[in-house]
Amino acid sequence: MSDPTPARIRTYGWSDPQDTAAGATGRSGLDFIRALIAGELPPPPIAATMDFTITEADKGHVVVTSRVQEWQYNPIGTVHGGVYATLLDSAAGLAMQTTLPPGTRWTTLDLNVKFLRGMSADSGTVRTIGSITHQGRRTSLAEARMYDEQDRLLATATSSLLILAD
Repeated sequence: MSDPTPARIRTYGWSDPQDTAAGATGRSGLDFIRALIAGELPPPPIAATMDFTITEADKGHVVVTSRVQEWQYNPIGTVHGGVYATLLDSAAGLAMQTTLPPGTRWTTLDLNVKFLRGMSADSGTVRTIGSITHQGRRTSLAEARMYDEQDRLLATATSSLLILAD
């Protein structure tokens, strides 16, 4: 008996992550993110894996967009919660990065996600907006909100981020 549904195949590539990281040298976080948007630096591998693009950046604010696709589905036929979490975490962290001076790194301490609406391939392109709500010397608090093409709120997240001085 043969499988009635042919396998779907997804192929993608990514650039050396060290090339991207090296592009941050000597740049403020905002200049680094803007260089990624302008295509002056290769996107990080996670952007290729999750198929998202950073589309806007200002100090304390970024927008990440991604087209919802069926390869993101969980076993019950909707987009996996990890896709939401990855996009929300990325937007929150990148928003914080836009506030950092050259030579400063960061990591996520926690991420609290609220799922409000399901997504499917019919959802189209989603927009995830990250913004800083508090900037401290060693930690920051960011929030992210995800919207579908009809501007309906799909999910929200808050994130604590640790600033790592070199």
